[in-house]
Amino acid sequence: MKIIKRNGSEAEFDIEKIVTAVSKANAAVEEAARMTPLQVRRIAESVVLSCEKLGRSPSVEEVQDLVERQIMAHGAFEVAKAYITYRYTRALVRQSNTTDDKILSLIECNNEEAKQENSNKNPVVNSTQRDYMAGEVSRDITNRILLPSDIVEAHNEGIIHFHDTDYYAQHMHNCDLVNLEDMLQNGTVITGTLIERPHSFSTACNIATQIIAQVASNQYGGQSISLAHLAPFVQVSREKIQRDVRREAANLGLSLTQDEVVQLTEARLREEVRKGVQTIQYQVVTLLTTNGQAPFVTVFMYLNEAKSEQEKKDLAMIIEEVLEQRYQGVKNEQGVWVTPAFPKLIYVLEEDNIHDDSPYYYLTKLAAKCTAKRLVPDYISEKKMKELKEGNCFPVMGCRSALSPWKDENGNYKFYGRFNQGVVTLNLVDVALSSGGNMDKFWQIFDERLNLCYRALMCRHERLKGTLSDAAPILWQYGACARLKKGEPIDKLLYGGYSTISLGYAGLCECVRYMTGKSHTDPSATPFALDVMKHMNEACDKWTEETNIKFSIYGTPLESTTYKFAKCLQRRFGIIPGVTDKGYITNSYHVHVTEPIDAFEKLKFEAQFQALSTGGAISYVEVPNMQNNLEAVLAVMKFIYDNIMYAELNTKSDYCQECGWDGEIEIREEDGKLVWTCPRCGNQDQDKMNVARRTCGYIGTQFWNQGRTQEIKERVLHL
Repeated sequence: MKIIKRNGSEAEFDIEKIVTAVSKANAAVEEAARMTPLQVRRIAESVVLSCEKLGRSPSVEEVQDLVERQIMAHGAFEVAKAYITYRYTRALVRQSNTTDDKILSLIECNNEEAKQENSNKNPVVNSTQRDYMAGEVSRDITNRILLPSDIVEAHNEGIIHFHDTDYYAQHMHNCDLVNLEDMLQNGTVITGTLIERPHSFSTACNIATQIIAQVASNQYGGQSISLAHLAPFVQVSREKIQRDVRREAANLGLSLTQDEVVQLTEARLREEVRKGVQTIQYQVVTLLTTNGQAPFVTVFMYLNEAKSEQEKKDLAMIIEEVLEQRYQGVKNEQGVWVTPAFPKLIYVLEEDNIHDDSPYYYLTKLAAKCTAKRLVPDYISEKKMKELKEGNCFPVMGCRSALSPWKDENGNYKFYGRFNQGVVTLNLVDVALSSGGNMDKFWQIFDERLNLCYRALMCRHERLKGTLSDAAPILWQYGACARLKKGEPIDKLLYGGYSTISLGYAGLCECVRYMTGKSHTDPSATPFALDVMKHMNEACDKWTEETNIKFSIYGTPLESTTYKFAKCLQRRFGIIPGVTDKGYITNSYHVHVTEPIDAFEKLKFEAQFQALSTGGAISYVEVPNMQNNLEAVLAVMKFIYDNIMYAELNTKSDYCQECGWDGEIEIREEDGKLVWTCPRCGNQDQDKMNVARRTCGYIGTQFWNQGRTQEIKERVLHL
């Protein structure tokens, strides 16, 4: 069994250290109050037994809590007092500097928390370590100086999660929709160099990748771009290529018919589109931004964004090429085609592509084929989104963060160039457990916690307020989000709904189960679950009215936080079957991963919660290998179109570099730890396998903490 030390590193669990610590406390009291050596040994053995039941590596703090309880259970209260006093004294010493050890453990690559914090960051490489080291310093400053102590305490106790504290010291925002159209059509500036309107599709793609890298390095969340903003440059290239074809023919003394000119032009154009799309895919995959990972970029594919029929056909050509190349994948070190994590793809289902006789149905079939093999694209229903977003269909920011409809001074809806100020997530399971199951007390505590979240969110807002456009010129001066003057504050973009700020939530499933004794899928418990969602919406509406800042509720994509919340709940409330007995809690409103439910029933059920998660959410269905059953994939996609705004299909895409196995890499339990294992050769070296799993709205490829790994292992199939 392992133990997680305070600096995040993992070590072998040593029972003798418990015996030694308790013996020291025992020796510090009068002889009459002391325990026998046998009692001390039994305390240590009981602690070990409790840790083994957790099914994961305990932290030092958890072990010490268990030791305290066991000493008191033996009636040795004087010994317990001595143990607690020693523990408190050591804590005071550590508080004088908690940063150095963490940074040193990062450099030596033995910080387990950092290794498992982000499934798309490799903590071994220098750029990631540098980002993590800077993050530790930022987090230390944030916790000691910048945030109120009660918010820091609530975050540490898992009552709330104040996201991205490692970036809070800087004036940085979360996610955005990059106004690529403005930057390409009107020019931009990148590191002091003027970039004018491109004269070809391939150049537009090249500039787009530079913009993506720059934007990613000046924020900490996801960004989204639309292929519709690249589509006009297909016609630019078409006209250029056509001129070249005519000139070449004239130089050779050839007389080409118009049809021949068009045929040659379109063949060359298709090749340019292929190369342009390849530039985007490979640049995004191979780029490392300043935070040590590939840019978290989402590519939006929406035919109805095109401004003319010809542009729609050109956009369809780009979409087709993107899907073809993503289906192929990228090569790993051994030259084998594998599934990349980014860019994330979103394909919009609409009347032009959803029916068998729709003109662009061929794209939808290609999307289904790609999803079955590479997990993307994900799907937005134009029909349902328009019902929920005032007749609009637009991309989410990153994996799910959604803007609210907003009109400019001319009364026109605007989405690109807008952003999210940040997120604070409320642990709904903690609200329920703190109430002890008393419904009146639940709503009282709920309101208290919402007020805490509001104050935490306002800290985020105030941190951005007064930020000068010079802090990130690519964002605020050169078109990605705005075109402000140098030295101009970004404040006007923080009010009136132009940007949003998000109240995240987690564990609705476990919250409802504790309060009602039933799953929230049970018809008798569903109304309570919906009331919880409505209550959060009412709070956000109230805050918006009071502040003129657009608050909305957000179905948080917990990654490492799902494990943190679970550990905090177990520490504070113990193991409660069906509520705290896992190493994870459920994302947002989702049906529990272990609950048997049909794919169509799941999507239909979750749609009512997604409609109330106005700041963004995504639903999924877990499916087996569907590459030989694309009709079933298409059936799910058509159901999404008619029933839910945003959803995805989760499958597996793995490869063992030791033996060439390309089936599912298994998760096995060994010595109390979950280990990824090749079922053919037994390979357990994560550096010699490629594993891609949908983590929580996006694909992860760098493996996960034990809580998330347990969640992945326990997922049931819905189809």
